[in-house]
Amino acid sequence: MAAPPDAEVFPALSLELLPTDPLLLILSFLDYRDLVSCCYLNQRLNQLSSHDPLWKRHCKKYWLISEEEKNRRNQSWKAIFTSTYSDLGRYIHYYATLKKAWDDLEKYLGQWCPRMISSLKESAREEDLDAVEAQIRCKLPDDYRCSFRIHNGQKLVVPGLMGSMALSNHYRSEDLLDIDTAAGGFQQRLGLKQCLPLTFCIHTGLSQYMALESVEGRNKYEIFYQCPDQTARKPSAIVMFITGTSYLEWFTSYVNKVVTGAYPIIRDQIFRYVHDKKCVATTEDITVSVSTSFLPELSSVHPPHYFFTYRIRIEMSKDAFPEKACQLESRYWRITNAKGDVDEVQGPGVVGEFPVISPGRFYEYTSCTTFSTTSGYMEGYYTFHCLYKDRFFNVTIPRFHMVCPTFKVSTA
Repeated sequence: MAAPPDAEVFPALSLELLPTDPLLLILSFLDYRDLVSCCYLNQRLNQLSSHDPLWKRHCKKYWLISEEEKNRRNQSWKAIFTSTYSDLGRYIHYYATLKKAWDDLEKYLGQWCPRMISSLKESAREEDLDAVEAQIRCKLPDDYRCSFRIHNGQKLVVPGLMGSMALSNHYRSEDLLDIDTAAGGFQQRLGLKQCLPLTFCIHTGLSQYMALESVEGRNKYEIFYQCPDQTARKPSAIVMFITGTSYLEWFTSYVNKVVTGAYPIIRDQIFRYVHDKKCVATTEDITVSVSTSFLPELSSVHPPHYFFTYRIRIEMSKDAFPEKACQLESRYWRITNAKGDVDEVQGPGVVGEFPVISPGRFYEYTSCTTFSTTSGYMEGYYTFHCLYKDRFFNVTIPRFHMVCPTFKVSTA
């Protein structure tokens, strides 16, 4: 049907007629893939898609390129994105997360553990990672490869990047293995078949492994500590304490605990004690707080023997009067396992010492306990004696729980 004679006729809408600024605004919402696709539609979109400010967002989002880095490289945003993508494109979904984790970790270590910085290795090359895959005849996950394109682990030194633990007669410090050392420890034996070591402790020989295939009851890319089944006759019978479901989750969660202060720095080392913020009790001017850690290398599932260590801080308020100074005389513990069985322990001092606490001062010590169940808790009190008056009083130790991580038995 023909249009009425007085109807206004509009020309067909085309990209050539649309103004530039609205088109650029629309393109600014596109992801890099769609932006590249626009280059092939027509000449106008090809020109607009090459508008350099459009690529600034993608450079910052995916490669964490700053203005300073751009100026140093003296390249356009699009050139930087393209060249980086040609090198690291397969890792585009992991790179920003892992690069930020590494940057945050290095910044934190520079402030608190500066000598650990020098143990970090430069990035691995793509061909190095390919060579390892050919050597072990197994594919490495892209998040693992991406992390090692940033830092190729660390040298075998003490302290290790992946945390320490120390008791009176036991010391552990885990290094993050470089790719060649990890490949040398790749396992094909029953119980640990197709497992790659991620960490290693020089003192205990303890490693955390990553499963590169779903075999022997493991999920692909699961990370775990191995624990021998002492009741089995076959050495392939092991139990796995799970520490991560993927390399990305495992590494970034560890870094987050480090840089947020959840893991304390003690003697220039990262100690893997976990503190529950609710696990604090104040009596008069004295505050007691507790952090705990599970030690897989001293534990077993068969027979059931779960080893935990705890670190206690006893601190007197700086606002307390000087005459409040006191000395710890004795301790009382009530220890309860998951079955409800209770043990009571009472004795003089703590770890053979009788510390004096005064305003603004604190005392810390570590001790340990074991359970025949996968979890349990402790609570109790310290008895103090005032130094300037003949008075004894009890200070509450808050209840703190200890829980074994998830574990599974190998089906080898």
